[in-house]
Amino acid sequence: MSSPAVQAAKAALANIDLSSYDPEQSRLMDERCILVDEEDNAIGAMDKKTCHLMENINKGLLHRAFSVFIFRPSDGKLLLQQRASQKITFPDMWTNTCCSHPLDDFEAEKVEENQFGVKAAGSRKLEHELGIPQSQTPTDIFQYLTRIHYLAPSNGRWGEHEIDYILFLTADVTVTPNLNEIQAYKYVDKEELQAMFKEKGYTFTPWFKLIARDFLFGWWEELLKRKGVDGKVSAKSLAGLVDGNRVIKMI
Repeated sequence: MSSPAVQAAKAALANIDLSSYDPEQSRLMDERCILVDEEDNAIGAMDKKTCHLMENINKGLLHRAFSVFIFRPSDGKLLLQQRASQKITFPDMWTNTCCSHPLDDFEAEKVEENQFGVKAAGSRKLEHELGIPQSQTPTDIFQYLTRIHYLAPSNGRWGEHEIDYILFLTADVTVTPNLNEIQAYKYVDKEELQAMFKEKGYTFTPWFKLIARDFLFGWWEELLKRKGVDGKVSAKSLAGLVDGNRVIKMI
């Protein structure tokens, strides 16, 4: 018997009019995500709009994603972004440095060996959203940690149902925000992020809250403990910290 994700991929619907949304964000909904089953096996491709409709998510439709966390080497602070108001899903929320999808539209982003596809997508989207030159985020400096399987509604119509690759990297980067994607950004240390979570004025994306609740602070502490002789943190020091072979189910 096929999995719910496979069955949903065969029956998915996308009949929502996007004309009332931001034109650029509506255009990006035509990009094609990589559909996967519950074990992260690629089973096809579908446009982003179809993948993010709760009508399809509730049937089990599942796609591949990534979450990038950039830490500054000198002090280990994490770069956060606040999503733009124009975003169709989870507008105005604070989140990790960059969260998006490898696309079926690009052959390189379908390469699964050594997580190359999601790393290539991460570099592409860091440039698109935050204006960080891809020369500052080559794929070989990304450190893959693990994958999580989660589901989260955005509002009555939209949501996320993803197998999300967690990618750390340490780099000094130049940020030039794309204001159609993000409205603010800042570097925080662990204590500052914990304080943000407690303050009423901040809202956060559900995947970021899940990762922070269960994993982030422990991994962050380990990153700080493993400083090099130069006093700088390196994401590569976390190689082997987590079993990246399994998908961690958080639904």
